[in-house]
Amino acid sequence: MSGSNAEISRDDVAHLANLARIDLTEDELERLAPQLSVILESVATVAQVAANDIPPMSHAVPLSNVFRPDEVRPSLTPEQALAAAPQVDQQRFAVPRILGEEA
Repeated sequence: MSGSNAEISRDDVAHLANLARIDLTEDELERLAPQLSVILESVATVAQVAANDIPPMSHAVPLSNVFRPDEVRPSLTPEQALAAAPQVDQQRFAVPRILGEEA
């Protein structure tokens, strides 16, 4: 994938899939190489058009903070919240471990 052109080979796709831990079939590797090449060519075209006087942005329109103020409101006590829990451990819901790793 080095160089200035956007050609992506089947081996490039296989390498990227391996890095991303994605298992692709031979047919998928052959089909994705030209598709990724087209995507890279499109990105290169946009990069040529982008002017230096346009600041990079994450959104097309300005955003403002939409969070409400953090205000204390009446809520359940820890005992009330845990009253119907099947298992409790140190004022927390106890749930089965989903990962085999030790915390």
